[in-house]
Amino acid sequence: MATLSLGIIMNGVTGRMGTNQHLVRSIVAIRQAGGVPLANGDVVMPDPILVGRNEQKVRTLADMYGISRWSTDLDACLANPADVIYFDAQTTQRRAESVRAAIAAGKHIYCEKPSAATLDDALDLARRAKAAGIRHGVVQDKLFLPGLRKLKRLIESGFFGRILSVRGEFGYWVFEGDWQSGQRPSWNYRKEEGGGIIVDMLCHWRYVLDNLFAPVRAVMCLGAIHVPERVDEQGRRYAVTADDSAYATFELEGGVIAQINSSWCVRVYRDDLFVLQVDGTHGSAVAGLRECRVQPRVTTPRPLWNPDLPNSIDFRAGWQPVPDNETFDNAFRVQWELFLKHVAGEGSFRWNLLEGAKGVQLAELGLRSWHERRWIDVPPLEV
Repeated sequence: MATLSLGIIMNGVTGRMGTNQHLVRSIVAIRQAGGVPLANGDVVMPDPILVGRNEQKVRTLADMYGISRWSTDLDACLANPADVIYFDAQTTQRRAESVRAAIAAGKHIYCEKPSAATLDDALDLARRAKAAGIRHGVVQDKLFLPGLRKLKRLIESGFFGRILSVRGEFGYWVFEGDWQSGQRPSWNYRKEEGGGIIVDMLCHWRYVLDNLFAPVRAVMCLGAIHVPERVDEQGRRYAVTADDSAYATFELEGGVIAQINSSWCVRVYRDDLFVLQVDGTHGSAVAGLRECRVQPRVTTPRPLWNPDLPNSIDFRAGWQPVPDNETFDNAFRVQWELFLKHVAGEGSFRWNLLEGAKGVQLAELGLRSWHERRWIDVPPLEV
């Protein structure tokens, strides 16, 4: 058994998501577990170097998790041939320039979504990566959540019969920052800094719909700024310029209709922060982040509309839980392990920069649909 060390330049992991999901629960956890085993018995061991603009933040983070290498000089990191992977979790507007530099340096690319601030930039990255012959991927974490993996199992088994519709609710109340601090950074609410829930979440819904059900063929989206003023991390009031809520309908290939509401201005009265209901001719399912429940055709109750009498049916009681039947690891870690194996020469990795560009495309078309107040077709992309 041999150990293959893979140097990873991790840029922008001082933020909440970068620290918790990519560094601590993925790379650090993989290292603590002894690496990623390959089919031939070898082991891939990630060797990260943390990169950021704030020396104190990067150094503190590295010390906290026992990582010996850190830097504020991205160019110097890209010049090191031992670091073969470049990972980017910076704010969206900074991503394209850094990824271009990493591709030019011959690095394999793994990055957060959106892969770029514009479709033109996202496609440019995909084309450059293809021309350079490097391996590349984009984070599409929700595909690896236990609830959606159970849902995929149901789809592959034929449980639904013909799928008719998909309905999703995502979101929670993000405090305005006055009497309680907000749970999201203030740049999320500034359009000029790449903020907005349409840009953020339609990238997710593109890969969820494309991979679980069928390719998205058209979109109609209505955005809104429900809370026009918030308070930033320094206690200063600012005007919200980016959408904080989005109400979108998608037409999928084959006629499936999907509706997904996304909002940072909604109080949760459901089982999870994200709930996806799928209805088919033979059965229905409701999936959250971890759980999934089903109601097949043969156990579906027979309700009658009569508002003059109390409802006699406990609708929730008629749904059965889908068992785990396997151990589910952190969704980000699962995808990281697949990408590390891919770089090491084992297995394919279909969630690449072109797939990332599709998410950016849908976000742009969603914004266009909102401003033009109409349905927009989603043309195919290729590089």
